[in-house]
This record gives sequence, C-alpha cells and structure tokens, in this order.
Amino acid sequence: MKPKTMKEKSKSKSNSRIMAVYILLLTALLATFVVSVCFGNVKIPADRLARLLFFREGEETELAILWKIRLPRVLLAMILGGALALSGYLLQTFFENPIVGPFVLGISSGAKLSVAAVMILFLDKIGRMSSFAMVISAFVGAFAVTGFILLAARKLTSPSSLLVAGIMIGYICSAVTELLISSAEDAHIVGLHGWSQGSFSGAGWDYVKVSAIVVGISFLLVFFLSKPIGAYLMGEAYAASVGVSVRAFRVMLILLSSLLAACVTAFAGPISFIGIAVPFLVKRALSTARPIVVIPACFLMGALMVSLCDFCARQLLAPTELKIGVVTSFVGAPIVIYMLLKKTKERGIS
Repeated sequence: MKPKTMKEKSKSKSNSRIMAVYILLLTALLATFVVSVCFGNVKIPADRLARLLFFREGEETELAILWKIRLPRVLLAMILGGALALSGYLLQTFFENPIVGPFVLGISSGAKLSVAAVMILFLDKIGRMSSFAMVISAFVGAFAVTGFILLAARKLTSPSSLLVAGIMIGYICSAVTELLISSAEDAHIVGLHGWSQGSFSGAGWDYVKVSAIVVGISFLLVFFLSKPIGAYLMGEAYAASVGVSVRAFRVMLILLSSLLAACVTAFAGPISFIGIAVPFLVKRALSTARPIVVIPACFLMGALMVSLCDFCARQLLAPTELKIGVVTSFVGAPIVIYMLLKKTKERGIS
C-alpha cells in the first residue's frame, strides 16, 4: 500500500476539519433550537418537547405557546439569519472587501425605508400588506440603495470611501424612516418603531412560509453559482477565460444579495453586523474559501448566531425584551473591529 503524499495528507486533514465544523454547527443549531423553544416566561420541559412537536399532545397552554409563538419565531430567526449571512457573503464577493455587508452599506436601511413608506402611505387603501408585498417593497428599497452604491463605486475608488458613502446613505434612510414612523397616527403603524430597530416579536407562520420560499430558492441559486463564484474570486480576467459572463454574474450577485437582505428586513427589521462577521468566521473555521464549502456553512452559522442572539434578547432582561440589533451589535462589532485590526496588520507586514 502506497504511503500518502503530502498533498493527500493535507487534503485529508482539510476534509476532516470541514466535516468537524459542519458537525459542530449542526449540533449547536439543534441545541439552540431546543433551548429556544423550551425556555421563556413559561418553561416547556424538554422531555415533553418531542410529544408536543410530533404528536401535538399535551397541555393546551404549552401547545399554544409552542406552535403559535416560539416555534415560528425560532424558525424565522434561523431562516433569516442564514439569509443575512449569505447576503453578506455575496456582497463581499462582489466588492472584494470583507468589511462590507447589507447593514453597513445601507442596503438594510433602504429596505426598511421602502417597507415603512409603503405601509404608511398606502395601508389605508390596500389594507393589510401581504408577506410577499412586504418582501417586494423591501427589495425595491434595497436594490435602489445598491444601485446608488454601484454608481458611487465608479467615482469612489477607495474601499474606505465607499464604505463611508454606504454608511451615510444608511443614516439618511434611517432618519427618513423614523420621521415617517413618528408622524404616523395609526396605532399599528406606530408599532413599526419596534420593527424598525430589529425584532422577531410577532413572527407568524405566514412569515415563516414566505421567507422559507424566498430564502430557499435564493440559497439554491447561490449554491449553483459556487463554481462561477470560485472563478470570480480568482479575478475577473480568469473568470471570463473559463466562460463566466462577468457582467451577468455581477448582476446576479447584486440581485440575490438584495433579495436576501430585503427578506430579512421585511420580516425582522434591520439586523447589524451578522452579514459581515459570519463569512469571516466561517472561512477561519473551515480554513478554506471554496464557495461550495463556505456557502452552506455561512447559512448554518448565520442561522445559529441570529437564533442565539434572539434567545438572548428574550432572556437577558426578561420579561423586558431587547431589540435583536442590540445583541448582534455586542456580538458582531468586536469581530468587525478584530477584522479591521487584522487587515491593518497584514498590510503593515506586506
């Protein structure tokens, strides 16, 4: 039997590491799911959870809490957390910059402004907005801000200048949104205050179904783009040489990232830093940048981080509930600062 070459050993070690990371992510995600649905103002014993979930047998109070409140909320947090991480990954691929994300570039703020404007200006005429209508209106706002960023990118060649432009447009969109919400009179519109700061409170099965459809289709499209993404990461010239239509590919990246960010903002409001931090952590954990490996891991880690942050938002100051953006800022901001310091150090060494 031939001894393994260094290349084979390295590949075997890399595969083992990838497998270990995936097992860890799936285990942590399952544990977070169980803890999130069991703990709250009313605790549901873990030994009764399987019966409540699979057979719907148990006390009426526990069934109502599980199926009408906690289960849709936890599932929505996981789906949208994965979507947010994927959106950040696509934007970082497009701009070739690890510090960009839907929140930092103002894309989430644009989506937030669009949803708030449609609800406030047209709700009296159209009645209750459907879930798909919320996603579409959020997509329009997200894509409008993305278009502005792309136009700015032609003039602002410095990545830092582009980031500042994105942050400024985000502040403007947030300011206009707050102005619209503050001037609203209807009680349910004024309730947008909580949503505009990020929250999974009030999540229902209609949100879960629509987000699962939108995010599921988007995830499949992103996954099928793994090979073109891998080629694009090698440079536009290389991607074109292997048959990738760079212009169409870049449009697809922007459309998918905007749609994913729009879906998150429509149902949960803006959520900060996850879109930046997760792709960085995944690449570090896997020790590879191969898209076919990184993309599913990004989704899983995004789902894990957002669901954990949502659980902390519910429990840290219970019965008072924190906004999800507060918790994600505490978790994500230090990671982003570390990324900036690491990037500066690497530039100094080179």
